[in-house]
Amino acid sequence: MKEKEENNIISLFPEEPKQLDKEWQKSIPAQVFLNYFFAINYHIKNYDAGGLEHVPYFREVPAQLPEQDIEAVKQLLLKSWNTEYAMRATAELGDEAYIRNALHWTFPQAYYTVFAGLQAFLYTRQIKSGNEGLLMREAGRLVVKNAYPQPIGFYAAGHYDDFNVRRLPLAHYKPGLQMAGKELEAQSQIGQFLRTTRRIKAKLVRQQVQANPTTAIRSNRTGEVLQKFGPQHWQQLTWRLGYTTVFDLLSRLRISSSHREIERFVQSGIDFKLFHESLLEIVSYLNGIHECYVAQAMGLQQYEAFVQQLPVYLQQSFATARLEQKVRPLLQNTTAGMSVAA
Repeated sequence: MKEKEENNIISLFPEEPKQLDKEWQKSIPAQVFLNYFFAINYHIKNYDAGGLEHVPYFREVPAQLPEQDIEAVKQLLLKSWNTEYAMRATAELGDEAYIRNALHWTFPQAYYTVFAGLQAFLYTRQIKSGNEGLLMREAGRLVVKNAYPQPIGFYAAGHYDDFNVRRLPLAHYKPGLQMAGKELEAQSQIGQFLRTTRRIKAKLVRQQVQANPTTAIRSNRTGEVLQKFGPQHWQQLTWRLGYTTVFDLLSRLRISSSHREIERFVQSGIDFKLFHESLLEIVSYLNGIHECYVAQAMGLQQYEAFVQQLPVYLQQSFATARLEQKVRPLLQNTTAGMSVAA
């Protein structure tokens, strides 16, 4: 089971050519990866398009949750917060050297805290599954459906080597190696990140499909499993990809124990504190969105009571801060305009 799971993990730098270890110790691949996440955070903070108050989907209040569902959602939120707490503790307790060597767990933590929050949100929409692939496809569908604010509403679609990036009008520009200081640079880097991630994901899907005799695409002439794909063959796999969104980009932070890229990353000379800060801000933004949706489904009063009863280490923490700064003001200001879904 673990082996199967690791086969679905995209290594950090699969698009980079294989080089000698001494070459890998150079910082360029790691710097590009930092640039990507710095660009996402830059775009979130500088793309002035408002938050959930401008999202029509948010006004579609779901049906009241039964007590059993509320308890399940609480456990998923607690899982998300515990993971975020651990990630934040690394920044508070360690200097740059410590943060550098903590990448083995802080990278996956950034993904899994957001994934647990996403799972809690989807549970309030009656999508009660632990299947990561299913939940990621549903998240992609909701991004396309404009369930998220515009700063993270971008996505990539299309067939292999014919990808198109949506809702990033400047994504077609070629990105440089510098960190984003303008919106053009941020969007071009995010666009490249979306395309490379979708390309890698397509190759992974091909590998899985072709390894299964039942699903493998075969030659019309010989009946043998195809080894080389043309455009018409890739198009047969596109439906399996879904959309490529910010959640797929975060999933690149998962690390398989069989991958050595993390050691090469640790050896690089990038700004690890800045990387950690960028990830934390992205995590806080995405978790805050999911918390608003969950609080809406639970009811603000019940959500507030839940936050007040959290374990001591989570009381008066980031969860409380987001409740006071984001969740409560949003729900109090938008309640009157909401219409209960049928």
